[in-house]
Amino acid sequence: MDRMTEGTRHNPARLPRELQRKLAVTVVGAPRPGDLAPGQVHRGDARALLPRVTPGSVALAVWSPPYFVGKDYEAHLTFEDWQSLLRNTIALHFDVIRPGGFLAINVADILCFKDPSMPRVQAEAAARRRSRVTRDDVLRAASSHPALNRYQLAALLGCSEQTIDRRLNGNNIRGGKYQSQTRVKIVGGLIEDWALGAGFFTYDRRVWVKDPAWENSRWSSLSYRAVDEFEYLYVFWKPGITAVDRRRLTAQEWKEWGSRGVWHFPSVRANRDHESKFPLELPRRAIRLLTDPGDLVLDCFLGSGTTAVAALGEGRRFIGIEISQRSCELARRRIAAAQSAGRKQRR
Repeated sequence: MDRMTEGTRHNPARLPRELQRKLAVTVVGAPRPGDLAPGQVHRGDARALLPRVTPGSVALAVWSPPYFVGKDYEAHLTFEDWQSLLRNTIALHFDVIRPGGFLAINVADILCFKDPSMPRVQAEAAARRRSRVTRDDVLRAASSHPALNRYQLAALLGCSEQTIDRRLNGNNIRGGKYQSQTRVKIVGGLIEDWALGAGFFTYDRRVWVKDPAWENSRWSSLSYRAVDEFEYLYVFWKPGITAVDRRRLTAQEWKEWGSRGVWHFPSVRANRDHESKFPLELPRRAIRLLTDPGDLVLDCFLGSGTTAVAALGEGRRFIGIEISQRSCELARRRIAAAQSAGRKQRR
């Protein structure tokens, strides 16, 4: 539909009465004393600072949480802690996002999720086998010589005792035989459940195809698992009137990525100053697609400041929340550099 005026788009009288009552607290209003100021990086835990964002003021929240993959900044979290962090953070977004606005979460599945209940059996890696002794060979020898222990069976068969143990017990598993097996943990269902529980509805999902993470996939030679080379962007909608204006993108942009479910661009190749940067193109596309110039964009896991830089580049305002002092300082430097570059371009 055509671009709506700000007053018409957010007029609660146009909504069903039941929805008006539900969203009454989140109609855009004047900032309250102590609310977080736009255009700044605020240091603190997202769960403590999100209640200080002006209700109904955010057009789009776009962020990437810890992935629970063992990074230094998340090493202290148990899986239960991680779930609680994301569940509560998502819930706190409902009041701050305006009716008809969006919550976009960039996340990946957990590819090496430890599961103690998973059977401790490893498929045979035939190409890497150093001994020709098979499980059947060991079973026949053990049947013919029931009094022999594994060391004696190894001497009989001309192999190591570890080979006997592996053939009998299937414990040649990645990480060692005393470690839990790992499996892939699908995260999308968790994110969706938490968003639905908060009052959002699943609106869209995009797949970001990045460069293959070969360095992190050495273990894949012991399985048929694929290398890590894509992530998701899940988009959730807060009930309300949403402006749909394809003129935000050029015709070519709409054809190449605005209407496409798969986005192709590389990840950040060098994370020298921050452990988990995502590329500028990821928040930039979400911002261009789902907001208008002047709208407020929120990132509560700001990290190195990429979302804020993308928002400024597209003529939007931002609020950044970040718990790490070091990351806050990095984000402020990057934002200042972007603002300086923007001023030079306007001269």
